[in-house]
Amino acid sequence: MIKFRYICLTVATAAIISLSACNSTPTTENPSAPAANSNPQVTEAASHNSNSGHGGKAKININTAILSQLDKFEAQLGVPALSNKIQANRPYGKPEDLVTKKVISQEQFDQIKDTVTTQEVVLTGEAKDVDYMTKLGLMKGHLLVAKELLDQNQPKQAEPHIGHPVEEIYVDVEDQLNERKVKEFKTTLVSLQDLVKSNPKDAKVKTNFTSSVQSVDNAIAVLPEAQRSKPGFVLQVINGLLDAANSEYGAAIADGKVSAAIEYQDSRGFVVYADDLYKGIKSQVAQQDPEAHKAIETSMAELLKVWPSAIPPAKPVKTPAEVTKLIKTIEENSQKAIDKSSTQAQK
Repeated sequence: MIKFRYICLTVATAAIISLSACNSTPTTENPSAPAANSNPQVTEAASHNSNSGHGGKAKININTAILSQLDKFEAQLGVPALSNKIQANRPYGKPEDLVTKKVISQEQFDQIKDTVTTQEVVLTGEAKDVDYMTKLGLMKGHLLVAKELLDQNQPKQAEPHIGHPVEEIYVDVEDQLNERKVKEFKTTLVSLQDLVKSNPKDAKVKTNFTSSVQSVDNAIAVLPEAQRSKPGFVLQVINGLLDAANSEYGAAIADGKVSAAIEYQDSRGFVVYADDLYKGIKSQVAQQDPEAHKAIETSMAELLKVWPSAIPPAKPVKTPAEVTKLIKTIEENSQKAIDKSSTQAQK
C-alpha cells in the first residue's frame, strides 16, 4: 500500500501555519467562504477547532489527513501502525469515533483529543502561499535524499522518495498549481520514477532528475521573489518542513533503533532543505534579531547532526524527544523574529 504522508489540500494548514499562529488572523466559522488574496486566514467548519492564537494546538482531520500527519498520533501514543489503522477505519462522524470503532482506547483518545478534528480547513491569503511553498518544499526534500541515495548506488531506497512527490504530494497541491498556472510536471516525475524502477543505470536518470528538480523550482518561482525572500514568510515554511520532519523522525525510531529507514530519510531531506532555505535569509534575520538568529543557527546545526548520512546509522544520534526540543527552539525563535519583523514594518 502506498504510504500517504502529506496532509490533503485544505487540511495542510493545521500542521504548517499553526507554527506561526501568533502571526495569523483568527479563524471564522464559515467553511465555504471562497479563497481570497487579501489577509491571511484559516477557516474551519467549527469555531472550537480554531488553530490560531498563542499556544493553540494544531488540529488534524482524521478523515482526510494522510499518514505523515497521522504519524504524530502514532509517535505520541507509541502504538505501532496506528496511522494505518486510523486510515483503514474511515470515515469518522466525530473524533470520538476513534474509540467507538476500537481504533484506540478512551485513555489514549484523552491524550490526543485536543488535536483531533473531522472538520475541513480552508486556506486563504498568506497562509495559502505558505502551504503551497511548504508542500513544494516537501517535494524538494524527497528529491534531495533520493539524489543522495542514487549517488550511493541505492536505487531501491531512492525510488520511494521519487515516488512520494508524485503519488502523494502532487495531488494535494495540484489545484493550487493549476490556479497559479504552473505548467504540469506530474508526467516528468512519473517518468523519472519509472526509469529508476526499470533501469536505474540509464544515463537518462540524471537528465530526468535535473528536469524534475527544475520543475519543482519553477513551481516555487511563481510566488513573488519579494515574498520568497521575506524572512517572516520563509520562516513559516521552514517551520512547516521541520514539523513534518519531526513527525517522520518520531515514526522512524522505535526501541532505540531506526526501525523505518524511509521515515528517517524523509526527515533528513526535509531538514536539509529547511537549512538551505534558512541560509538564504539568515543575514536578514541576524540584522533584525541577532539573538533569535543565533538560537536558530545553533539549533539547526545541531539538528543536522541527527542525520549523518542518507543511510540510517546503527543507533540513532538523538532520541525523538531531543529532536523535538531542537525543533521547538527553532520554532520559538522563528516566531520571535517574525514578530519583531512585523513590529519594525509597522513603524
